[in-house]
Amino acid sequence: MVAVLQKRFGFEMKQGELESWIEAEEDRVIITLETKAVPCAGSKEILAKLRRENNYKMAVVSSSALRRIRASLFRTGQDKYFDFDEVYSAATSLPKPTSKPDPAIYLHVLARHGAEPGECVAVEDSLSGATAAVRAKIPLIGYVGSYHTEAKRQEIASKLQQLGCKAIMHNWSDFEKCLAQLEADEA
Repeated sequence: MVAVLQKRFGFEMKQGELESWIEAEEDRVIITLETKAVPCAGSKEILAKLRRENNYKMAVVSSSALRRIRASLFRTGQDKYFDFDEVYSAATSLPKPTSKPDPAIYLHVLARHGAEPGECVAVEDSLSGATAAVRAKIPLIGYVGSYHTEAKRQEIASKLQQLGCKAIMHNWSDFEKCLAQLEADEA
């Protein structure tokens, strides 16, 4: 965002100054996350089952900074489902920081785990995240339960399907059905 502002308004920030602004912004967001973040209804039960059954490798793949991701995981109690090396940030896990819809973070995770895109499933609730997964050729479940109105859920579901999303999940209780749908499509 700062790069865009610098270009638009013709100013430059020294790297140290930029980094201090980024850290201050992260600190403020993290304070909010540590007090207000809540897990999506039903997500912890699904994560617990997936971890217990151990049939799938799991990872968190986000555009957020690693500190934000970890704060969210700890606050929501989801940290116990992901090992330290299963949490990835497009902003801080890559040699050159980027953000979704760039598929670089997904490609990085595939390479780190020695996986092919068709062996994976991404769950995304944003258009930029979904675009990154599709560009990485990873089958996609679109989650629309985080949107507060039915009209918005329908709008996002439609856009996700246009991007190539194969299954839409309105609630985490739909996860296994959506996963089975993707597995049947891939067979």
